[in-house]
Amino acid sequence: QVRLVESGGGSVQAGGSLRLSCAASGYTYSRYCMGWFRQAPGKEREGVATIDSDGTTSYADSVKGRFAISRDNAKNTLYLQMNSLKPEDTAMYYCAAHRYCYFLSGGYRGQGTQVTVSS
Repeated sequence: QVRLVESGGGSVQAGGSLRLSCAASGYTYSRYCMGWFRQAPGKEREGVATIDSDGTTSYADSVKGRFAISRDNAKNTLYLQMNSLKPEDTAMYYCAAHRYCYFLSGGYRGQGTQVTVSS
């Protein structure tokens, strides 16, 4: 049974930092593309960052240079380091997993962790 559990969310002031984690279990983690999505109230879900099984990363333009995605295959854990946070980064953040990055939006997903950035 695939399980993704996010943690690390919270409330910070603009300019602050947070590090999200996603603990994965129930599948061969190292072979899967992993990523982070976010959804703010009244807005569509947005892809934030992905990291493929070979370590290749990609980012949404809105977070480039501020966020960094990484993975620890030994710990089956995905991370998202978020720096220089802005109020517009406020959202529920979800991690996702799929064998292929192209299909990540339709893959497994966790319950989410809330990030709130105040101005």
